[in-house]
Amino acid sequence: MPRKKKTEEIVQASLGYRISKHEAVCAERMKTLFKAIDEMRTDIKDLRKDMNKGKGAVNVLIFLAGLVAAIVGFFKYNG
Repeated sequence: MPRKKKTEEIVQASLGYRISKHEAVCAERMKTLFKAIDEMRTDIKDLRKDMNKGKGAVNVLIFLAGLVAAIVGFFKYNG
């Protein structure tokens, strides 16, 4: 019986080492994932800012084109 008990202790010690090693690997993976998610959030915020700037530029161009068309139409109108 003592030999079986010693074998079980060795197995338990080995299992504890493997679990702690696995936890360390998982913790590193989670840290990497959190870092990647934070980078994606900043990228998404930057893209939203750029998109809003683009929308504003398009609105200004449409307004100016309408203004030019109105002015040209006013002077070409023979009524």
